[in-house]
Amino acid sequence: MITAISWVPRGAAKTVPIEAEPPTQEEIEEAKKSIALGRAGGDADDAEGDEDDGDMELDDEDEVDEVAQARAAAKALGKSSSAAVGDISDGLAELNMDAYDEEEDELEVFSTGLGDLYYKDNEDDPYIIKKNDDGDEDDDDDSEIEDMTIKPTDIVLVCAHNEDEFNSLQVSIVEELEDGDPNMFVHHEVPLSDFPLCTAWMDFNRENGDEKGNFIAVGTMNPIIEIWNLDIVDEVEPHAVLGGLSKKQIKGKKPRYKKRTSHKNSVLGLAWNAVVRNVLASSSADKTIRLWDLSTGQCAVTLQHHDGKVQSVAWRSPEVLLSGSFDKSVIMSDMRDNGQTYHKWAVEADVESLVCDPHNEHSFLVSLDNGMVQAFDTRTASSNSNSGQPTFTLHAHNKAASAISFCPSKPNFIATGGTDKMVKLWDISNNQPSCVASLNAKLGAVFTVSFCNDSPFLLACGGSKGKLKVWNTLSEPAVANKFSK
Repeated sequence: MITAISWVPRGAAKTVPIEAEPPTQEEIEEAKKSIALGRAGGDADDAEGDEDDGDMELDDEDEVDEVAQARAAAKALGKSSSAAVGDISDGLAELNMDAYDEEEDELEVFSTGLGDLYYKDNEDDPYIIKKNDDGDEDDDDDSEIEDMTIKPTDIVLVCAHNEDEFNSLQVSIVEELEDGDPNMFVHHEVPLSDFPLCTAWMDFNRENGDEKGNFIAVGTMNPIIEIWNLDIVDEVEPHAVLGGLSKKQIKGKKPRYKKRTSHKNSVLGLAWNAVVRNVLASSSADKTIRLWDLSTGQCAVTLQHHDGKVQSVAWRSPEVLLSGSFDKSVIMSDMRDNGQTYHKWAVEADVESLVCDPHNEHSFLVSLDNGMVQAFDTRTASSNSNSGQPTFTLHAHNKAASAISFCPSKPNFIATGGTDKMVKLWDISNNQPSCVASLNAKLGAVFTVSFCNDSPFLLACGGSKGKLKVWNTLSEPAVANKFSK
């Protein structure tokens, strides 16, 4: 399935990504220990329970021994273990190694004396590397570089992907064709340690804060945030990890001791502050919101304003953070005093997603578990537990409205996605929403939708079937009539 989507700004990615150095044996052993630690920790949590009633439980995975793995590999190749052993034995028999020293060294009567290693012309020798007309070696290096090259006109799209037990980031290239339909292919994949739930692109480089980079933060089922450098391919370790499990072990107890500043449960939402670039906000099933200083990798502020899982976070401005929760509320926190000042709005159901209107500094929208979308005005905020009423309520989907996105260039143009398998486009002018177009994109339950900043009418969608759809919404006549002017 696809759980989250992030667009990379055009020009942010390196033209030719760097190929990662292969891991050392020490790094491999360390990775094995980390995986074992995580599994053992999960067992300990299941045994001991958690004081937080909002925790998510995961089924334990049975360990597979090396013999079972070998049999599985042999089965995948279409051979049994005994057959594989037999093939090797037959091959050795054909070589007749027992008679190796008895071979005669006499020259064959009709031989040149040099055997089959001699060729009259080098062009006939398959072992000599041939060169092209320019004198360069004729190999596949140029074509490989061309395949990996990201053109200035390309758009990069990253989706959090899961298939069976394999979790990854799929980094895709989207090419805009003359006929308007996008062409898309996977450029490379990034392996993840656990099931991904949310992503946030950012350009902050912790190794050199003044030099912008191409990074993505990933929240997972585990209480960690992985940060990956998207300009490196074949990388097996994240650029940085925020929070997570402690390596400290106590005799007689399993090693499930989380870092003091870490989330204690799954990371459900992420939001990067594009102005204060070293700040990343995260929300969790542990009911808290944490603000991370990316330059140090440490949690700077923890907010505990919600009574339920915090599903989504979004920056209204560099100093104001919005959060939506399963406690059926949205909270606006003023980070100038570390969130001590905040205002709350009540909503109809559990919050699935939360977005700020890029065209109106006072407006934000939430999509809800009951299929509704509600809009609010921050100017109605008050010190009361219940601030203003919604400016409109829209019955968008027949099941949970799981995602919402604003078109970055056209005011009042939004997209929603739902677990009813539908993606819908809306005109919300004058706080009177009307459906402009809808699509069953054959994605299963839709979990994420996102408009592209660099090509504002391109809408990326993903869902339970694990397929990615990029929809050129301008191809819809009703959209073209309303918004293309």
